[in-house]
Amino acid sequence: MRLANFLRAEIETILKDWESFARTIFDDGNTAKAELRDHARDMLLEIADNLESHQSASEQVAKSKGHGAKKEGVSWAEVHGVDRQASGFSVIETVSEFRVLRASVVSHWAKAHPTIAGQQLEDLTRFHEAIDQAVAESLEQYALIKEMETRLFGAVLIASPDPIYVLDLNGRFVYANSATTSLFAMKAKAIIGKSIVDLGFPFAQGLQRGLEKVIADQTTHRGKFVHTFASGQGERFEYLLAPVLDEHQNTEAAVCIFRDITEQALAAEKIWHNAHHDLLTGLPNRRLFRDRLEQEVKHANRSRLPLSVLFMDLDGFKAVNDAHGHDAGDRLLSAVAQRLTECVREVDTVARLGGDEFTVILTGAKQYKDVELVAQKIIDALAVPFHVAQQFVQISASIGITSYPQDGSTPEALLEGADQAMYKAKKSGANRMCFFDTSDPIEKHPA
Repeated sequence: MRLANFLRAEIETILKDWESFARTIFDDGNTAKAELRDHARDMLLEIADNLESHQSASEQVAKSKGHGAKKEGVSWAEVHGVDRQASGFSVIETVSEFRVLRASVVSHWAKAHPTIAGQQLEDLTRFHEAIDQAVAESLEQYALIKEMETRLFGAVLIASPDPIYVLDLNGRFVYANSATTSLFAMKAKAIIGKSIVDLGFPFAQGLQRGLEKVIADQTTHRGKFVHTFASGQGERFEYLLAPVLDEHQNTEAAVCIFRDITEQALAAEKIWHNAHHDLLTGLPNRRLFRDRLEQEVKHANRSRLPLSVLFMDLDGFKAVNDAHGHDAGDRLLSAVAQRLTECVREVDTVARLGGDEFTVILTGAKQYKDVELVAQKIIDALAVPFHVAQQFVQISASIGITSYPQDGSTPEALLEGADQAMYKAKKSGANRMCFFDTSDPIEKHPA
């Protein structure tokens, strides 16, 4: 389900959570609770409509900074800011409405979608940007009415759950909000006047290069890094650097906003891993194997280094599977995967194509004897009995071998040749290896 439809369908549940929070921050002198609820409803419906509208890349960047294009007339967010100032709301209370609305929506969305990726992740990003834009418009009107832009800006930064700080043209901190000091596990006085490099963060050089580009080009810069701070917070972060311009349009500083994306990043990585790895053995699957083989062939072509492909089929696996059951067969395949991995280097690739078929990509083996040694090592390793189903079982492997470029110059040719050589090894009595011979007639073995 798209987030826009989710907001409309679950609006009453979301508003119920919002209303519970509202009772803790608003006193009886503020706007009536029913009116506040109506405002929150309007916010969600407006955002739902926004999510369904087209948004260009430049509009997305602008909205992430609260600078999205405004519609003609007064927006609902601007009306919100005027109303909250007139009703005696503090800046913190005004911002808190948006914060709790954001938290309620994200909480319900996460429960409904434990794994967020693709369109759902894009919708969630646009929702955050819409909230950020609404906060900016509302507070702009609030500030204009009260004529206290500086104090309001400071209050928003303090209230922000995201680490926000300001760097001068030399990359030194001139401001850091409380979320930043909490993330760094440092007091403000230990940060102000220092640079990211001075603080010794491993991502400092990348961020410094981004800062230099922002200052020179007066453009925004987005980046990502992996780090767990002394506070124990986060692991994956994205950041936005944006220039601060004076009245003459000269860059006088840069503002940086961190956002913890650990949960989203790990979810996306898990989805990718599951799509490219065999769930039983954890080895690369056919899709990832083909991708790596393509890359290795390209590398071998550029570097003029040899490349070999080993295609193997387990002898006797079906008998074990039939005699002891699929669970025993699965345990046997996992044990085989472990032994294969131990027979090669980390730079080599071991993959399971399906069933009891495995492949190995060997890189840099310059002579047949080097490949033969690895293949024999695999044969010997798999010949050692496996302990499954509370007893020892015996299997072996038939291995077919091709080498680049003499046996083929494409991934398809190498894999087909290795498959053909493996079939020849199996017909010759199994438990052996066979190098592909281009002079042999091609035989198709039964599926």
